[in-house]
Amino acid sequence: MAEKQDKRPPYGIIGVLLIGAFITFLNNTLLNIALPSIMKDLEVEAATVQWLTTGFMLVNGILIPATAFLIQKYSVRNLFLVAMSLFTIGTLVAGVAHEFPILLAGRMLQASGSAIMMPLLMNVMLVSFPIEKRGTAMGVFGLIIMFAPAIGPTLSGWIIEHYDWRMLFHFITPISVVVVLIGFFLLKDKKEKSNLRLDFFSLLLSSIGFGGILYGFSSAGSKGWDSPHVYLAIAVGFISLVTFILKQMKQDTPLLNFGVFKYPMFALSSTISMVTNMALFSGMILIPIYVQTIRGISPLDAGLMLLPGAIAMAIMSPITGRLFDKFGGRVLALIGLGITVITTYEFSQLTVDLSYTHLVILYTVRMIGMSFVMMPVSTNGLNQLPTRFYPHGTAMNNTLNQVAGAIGTALLVTVMSNRTETHAQELADEAMKTAAGQGAGVAQPTAEMIAQMKEQIMMKAMLEGINDAFLVATGISIVAFILAFFIKRATQAEDPLEGKEAPKVVPAKLAEN
Repeated sequence: MAEKQDKRPPYGIIGVLLIGAFITFLNNTLLNIALPSIMKDLEVEAATVQWLTTGFMLVNGILIPATAFLIQKYSVRNLFLVAMSLFTIGTLVAGVAHEFPILLAGRMLQASGSAIMMPLLMNVMLVSFPIEKRGTAMGVFGLIIMFAPAIGPTLSGWIIEHYDWRMLFHFITPISVVVVLIGFFLLKDKKEKSNLRLDFFSLLLSSIGFGGILYGFSSAGSKGWDSPHVYLAIAVGFISLVTFILKQMKQDTPLLNFGVFKYPMFALSSTISMVTNMALFSGMILIPIYVQTIRGISPLDAGLMLLPGAIAMAIMSPITGRLFDKFGGRVLALIGLGITVITTYEFSQLTVDLSYTHLVILYTVRMIGMSFVMMPVSTNGLNQLPTRFYPHGTAMNNTLNQVAGAIGTALLVTVMSNRTETHAQELADEAMKTAAGQGAGVAQPTAEMIAQMKEQIMMKAMLEGINDAFLVATGISIVAFILAFFIKRATQAEDPLEGKEAPKVVPAKLAEN
């Protein structure tokens, strides 16, 4: 009887972790709709405000490699309490921020907690369920987690319409505190002492590498590509990243195991996922800026516009899982990326009078296309890895997707900002020529007319800048579409250490009172 009890999954622990992960996911999706309001209130540009998203993803990307070490070193209880405490402190700081740097610091603190939550939950799920029940467990887990981005934009829009954007953080804070208290009293698992040591130099190299590259891309929007801040940051980041990769390949217990890229289907799936993420996250930033800043659509209606797409993506997750088992990854990826390319191109043709319904349908179809790509492509890649490499493959995918999303967002916001400036100059020159051509008989424009003209020029220039950014995103999506032709149904490769003394990872014992 006792033996049966030991085999029962620790549903209490999983429930607590799911609540924590849901809160961190929800908070991230809440902020996208709020970006135009934050830009106006704190008087910052789009190139600056996007750091609230790219910075969050970057901290996730930097810390996720360290989570494999942390999970082996510390108990679920200790990691959960530290992660949720960091997230709660960050939420509190962001909620009282009246300056952009303080708000950004709060977001970074939130990210440091959020980065630990998802790999921790995934590890507990893998340890707790046998392979034959894991698919069902992951399906339920996926639906719960996908519910957060589904309700996030609409909830955010309603809060911003009725309250200040800081309320987004104020209402999360008490919930986070309650989750920390629940975890404190319910989680009782213990961990045997471990002699593992964190390779701080590797962590430093990966931080400088990913951070330098992202800072360079993000700064190009305000400083220009010819600025030393931009090209030196990218150069330092690239050199640090290459050094980090070479160092990891020589280590017995690397922070990130780049040996997973020896398996061609995994390498291909990672590349396609990264490229797709660049297009996905950029749309989440550019579309709210377009509908609120240019169209003047209320935050609530902007959130409602994104709701059907998020719900469709959540519903499609288990469906595409079943289709993947039947047809494999290539057919689904080609259909999904075909839809993504067409809809992303359609978003590059935005005008000031497109109907609300048209925008809703276009965004929903785009998200359905994305759902055909995400899970099937990454699952096909992971399927080729030997079982021992599963944790390394998952960590690598999580890290690269976060960093790719952050770089994609930074790159396309930079394109939008630069092209907006160019279009504004062209439109201003055109207006000057028109005014000069009308001759001296025309009455001189008043200060109010000049101000209105400038506002119209800037709005039109920003619209053209957003269209140009989506055109670049279309090109990025085409690259992923071409790569999808090379996908083959993966079969598990033989473990090179099979038959030898393979290193064993003993999972933590999970216990509940």
